[in-house]
Amino acid sequence: MNILITGANGFIAKNLIADLSHRGEHTITRVTRDTSKENLINACKKADFVYHLAGVNRPKNTNEFIDGNINFTRDLVSILKDSDTPPPILITSSIQAENDTPYGKSKKSAEDMIFSYGAHTGARILVYRLPNVFGKWCKPNYNSVVATFCNNITHNKPVQVNNIETQLSLVYIEDVIKEFKSSLYNQENRKGDFCKIEPIYQVKLGDIVDLLRSFKKIRESHLVPDMNEEFTKKLYSTYLSYLPKNEFKYDLEMNVDERGSFTEFLKTEDRGQVSVNISKPGIVKGNHWHHTKNEKFLVVSGKGIIRLRNIYENEILEYHVTGEYLEVVDIPPGYTHNIENLGNEDMITIMWANELYDVDKPDTFHEEV
Repeated sequence: MNILITGANGFIAKNLIADLSHRGEHTITRVTRDTSKENLINACKKADFVYHLAGVNRPKNTNEFIDGNINFTRDLVSILKDSDTPPPILITSSIQAENDTPYGKSKKSAEDMIFSYGAHTGARILVYRLPNVFGKWCKPNYNSVVATFCNNITHNKPVQVNNIETQLSLVYIEDVIKEFKSSLYNQENRKGDFCKIEPIYQVKLGDIVDLLRSFKKIRESHLVPDMNEEFTKKLYSTYLSYLPKNEFKYDLEMNVDERGSFTEFLKTEDRGQVSVNISKPGIVKGNHWHHTKNEKFLVVSGKGIIRLRNIYENEILEYHVTGEYLEVVDIPPGYTHNIENLGNEDMITIMWANELYDVDKPDTFHEEV
């Protein structure tokens, strides 16, 4: 298809263009404030589908609402009506179109023009009254509180919340793009005259701030959030996109001695933790067992041997491991175990434990294999 996208430099358009472009299935024409009337007319003549994403929501004066939301939509619709085959058009409106404000009125007027275009031409129209949209590439300190909070917390700036109980209706940008792509093929989520993005998250401002601050603490606690919570997962992805470019990297605390090192990497409340163990040549680590704790060992560099023995038996199980052929060794409860570096270089082992280490209840008991 030949796809025309207005507001091509905006937050939603950037995400849509990035998704559609990499597939190489469509020809995309981008319309911005700098696009000439002549180029707009030529683009409209070729368009098989129009995403009308342009709009004004944070003007210096209210007259810009008229120019950006009403007059431009009127011009666009007028041009499209003269096409040999008037194309379908999707417009991003706002839930505020129901409000008696200059912004709300301007969005409602734009909607009415689109409905009129559909009635006049028979073209398929899709009107989305969007709630707050969050995700990567959204401009902070503009019209998204989530973007502002993400930016401020990642840049160590203060966050101001007037009422932590204020509840927002939020949709995630990738859910928006998924729905917009479906609309290309007559598979939109239509509810009466309007179309909808799902899911919509109802979240309190205070909860958003608390989550974002917990994300910032991950670098010290290594405790990652519950990714089973869809909103949390999407908010964390959004948060990371606002990190300063010189702060993508962070240090881990390495527990180093003459044997090598042991470093905690990631922790979870319900799925245990992941650590990195480095053993010097000839070093044996372990010789302990657990009542309930269980582990998985994966040697990713070097070579060695993992030994296990049921504490009530004499039989020793031996597993030779190497970074050249990745194998996981399960460490069951009740088996004392150790790992020895048999090579001439450091051996690196990824270790997963099913529970977080508790210094008060370590569940670790010394016994030679």
